[in-house]
Amino acid sequence: MKVIYNNLIPFKGYVAINLFGVVFARKKYEPLGKGTLQHEAIHTAQQKELLWVGFYLLYLLEWIYRLMFHTDTAYKGISFEQEAYKNSWRKDYLKYRKPYAMWRKKKNK
Repeated sequence: MKVIYNNLIPFKGYVAINLFGVVFARKKYEPLGKGTLQHEAIHTAQQKELLWVGFYLLYLLEWIYRLMFHTDTAYKGISFEQEAYKNSWRKDYLKYRKPYAMWRKKKNK
């Protein structure tokens, strides 16, 4: 995964953004931590499964929906973000990640 450090993308207040499998990060966060890199790698896997355009379309629609009904938790409530945050520190997560994991609910054992 390619990381480009700069002072423009993403907007101030954000560390990094993944655009079509390329991570843009603020220079002041160089180098990115392992958790952030894993988070963005999970987004890359999500993007690939949904053929990139599908990811961005569904992400935007879910964010708008959550913004209308859950304004205080809109971003963190997005299914794509929940999967990425939940598994940011699981080193081997991408090796055993199932397709469309962002929409799968874990079964209680």
